[in-house]
Amino acid sequence: MTDQPVHIIGGGLAGAEAAWQAARHGARVILHEMRPLVGTAAHKTGDLAELVCSNSFRSDDWRTSAVGLLHAEMRRLGSLILVCGDLNQTPAGGALAVDREGFSRTVTSRLLAHPNISLEVGEIAGQPPAAWGNVIVATGPLTSPALSAAIQALTGEDQLSFFDAIAPIVHLDSIDMEVAWKQSRYDKGGPAGDAAAYINCSMSRDDYERFIDALLAAPKTEFKDWEHVPYFEGCLPIEVMAERGRETLRHGPMKPFGLTNPRRPTDKPYAVVQLRQDNALGSLWNMVGFQTKLKHAAQTEVFRTIPGLAGAVFARLGGLHRNTFINSPALLDSALRLKTEPRLRFAGQITGVEGYVESAAIGLVAGRMAAAQAGGHSLAQPPPTTAIGALIGHITGGHLGAGARSFQPMNINYGLLPDLETPPSIPAGSRRPHAERGRAKKLAMAERALRDLETWIGAEMATAA
Repeated sequence: MTDQPVHIIGGGLAGAEAAWQAARHGARVILHEMRPLVGTAAHKTGDLAELVCSNSFRSDDWRTSAVGLLHAEMRRLGSLILVCGDLNQTPAGGALAVDREGFSRTVTSRLLAHPNISLEVGEIAGQPPAAWGNVIVATGPLTSPALSAAIQALTGEDQLSFFDAIAPIVHLDSIDMEVAWKQSRYDKGGPAGDAAAYINCSMSRDDYERFIDALLAAPKTEFKDWEHVPYFEGCLPIEVMAERGRETLRHGPMKPFGLTNPRRPTDKPYAVVQLRQDNALGSLWNMVGFQTKLKHAAQTEVFRTIPGLAGAVFARLGGLHRNTFINSPALLDSALRLKTEPRLRFAGQITGVEGYVESAAIGLVAGRMAAAQAGGHSLAQPPPTTAIGALIGHITGGHLGAGARSFQPMNINYGLLPDLETPPSIPAGSRRPHAERGRAKKLAMAERALRDLETWIGAEMATAA
């Protein structure tokens, strides 16, 4: 190891995990956390890895849940966050929920007890000092204004977002293509030359009126004072557009012009919901222009009234909220380093992942990569067939990842992983073949992920040796 320490800015879940991983792989770590000297409107304590929202890490079932698979992978990689979560569990059925205060205290005590880690309390109010050659920025969605401005200066004004305008994303195999059809407006081809780039769900006038009624009546999420954001005309929530007039949506994101349902060519649609491919695999499709403040349960109920989406399975639901994140596919290399200043790595929610576990997972890999750099070698990304590798591919623009033009934060889901080469078989005469095939596919993908992760761990150990 070099004498140069790894500086980690931010003591949330990603920063805590990065510090632990770097330290246990031999690096000297200085963890910088501004709390409690400088507080935020959300945090209540000075503990590291404080949970400011839910106390749930979501499903813990690796066989049927993508986030459960991520749990399993992180446990195999010695995750501090998962160890401390397991030690502070509270009853939550199949989910991993924790006593939030006990969890944060456990994380803090373990980090402070590690001989390779020192904690420095204070704000990094600007660019990290030039003498710091190995830095991880893990400051999360509540990055301080001074550091946000410094990151913006490094990356360019148009590469740092302060708000999410998120539309729901639907799994392709849950869309009823006997009802929906593929077509681009006026059959125009795009850059890829595809004149059928959108999935279209047609609405009659009665369908549209019922949808607007449900949309206006559904419960909405209200912003906290510290989350309050102005609305931008280019990303208005659909319910705000509907409140401006019942016809607003069908002259906006739901306009029917230039589209013809081939099954009823003489029956012109009154309104159309369009979905656009969201990943290279074509397994995920986003609902165009459907950013929303509806509560999650309401979104599922209202959006399933759309013809063709009655059985929709959502990889992500919509939202509009404050969330500082960088345009990672444009800015970061495969080692999570800023392309224009590679001494800086980014980790956690600021990279464009959603969720406690996802943020910690990026911190886990960033910490190991920083330790490898301190040891004079490099570390390859985990395979894209793993949940953790798929997340990193999403944010770094790998061959399965998001593009820089359409990048938005996302939770882990099976749609980010490459499909199986051979679909799993199910017994003949199954009473519920679709459901059984889905369960078998998830299990096969999870087993593949854990096998491939073990191979990657072996390669990492060989490189370090």
